[in-house]
Amino acid sequence: MTSLSPAAGPGPAVAAVPRPRTKRPVGPTAAAGFLALVVLAAIGAPLLAPYAPDAIDLSSSLTGTGREHLLGTDASGQDLLSRVLYGARTSLIAPLLLLALAAVLGVTLGTVAAWRGGWVDTVLSRVTDVMYAFPGLLFVVLIIAVFGSGITTSVIALGLAFAPTIAKYTRSIALAERAKPYIDAYRVQGMGGARICVRHLVPNLGRSLVGYLVVLFGEALMSLATLSYLGFGTQPPSSDWGLMVQEGQAAIVQGALLPAMVPGCAVAAVVVAFNVAGVRAADRLSAKG
Repeated sequence: MTSLSPAAGPGPAVAAVPRPRTKRPVGPTAAAGFLALVVLAAIGAPLLAPYAPDAIDLSSSLTGTGREHLLGTDASGQDLLSRVLYGARTSLIAPLLLLALAAVLGVTLGTVAAWRGGWVDTVLSRVTDVMYAFPGLLFVVLIIAVFGSGITTSVIALGLAFAPTIAKYTRSIALAERAKPYIDAYRVQGMGGARICVRHLVPNLGRSLVGYLVVLFGEALMSLATLSYLGFGTQPPSSDWGLMVQEGQAAIVQGALLPAMVPGCAVAAVVVAFNVAGVRAADRLSAKG
């Protein structure tokens, strides 16, 4: 009887089916590329800017776009492109300093609350809840009213305002990390709690914390721009974007939209780009953690 089974012996080699490549999302990639260009433009502002940011030319007041002034000029005849390029430095560095201060305070409070537990956790949680419930802008304005306006005061005040948010997030992820077996293993070895937190617990929270801070960067930039617009942040003759919007607002009555629209669009574009790229970065970092 003839067998219906395939003949013994090596058959023809079967070609491996290639796995479909995962396409990168266009939005986050474009946002990251745009932010890279903004950072490069801020670094290279002295080379890229056609004029000094504080160069005044009253004969060119409120000039529209043209060959001499690609983005026009403000009421003082200052070139808007040059001011936006130089203003990118303050608008990008100040949020970094703000988040660095908030991260130091917030991560410390959140880690201590999660590690110690008990009444320490209760007290720190209630303190952060009270600060979190207090309107952030009002808290910042109160600090500025006491210590005076300026970029340094604004950074410190907003750093204190952002700290409770970071503390609550740190506490939530630190509680989950603290329950992992390696923490008990280090305790059995006689390692102290402070050493475990500094050398192992907090570093293992690094990916999630960095992703969260990237998402907060856009909000920090917008908050600083708002304070500058209100007159509490950077002061003239700075080229900070928020201050430029405030200075260009008066020209709208004369029909000149560029002095306020150019820095306003810069703020909006960078904030949106950071939100888009930040959410993607946070997802990837959390997945790897």
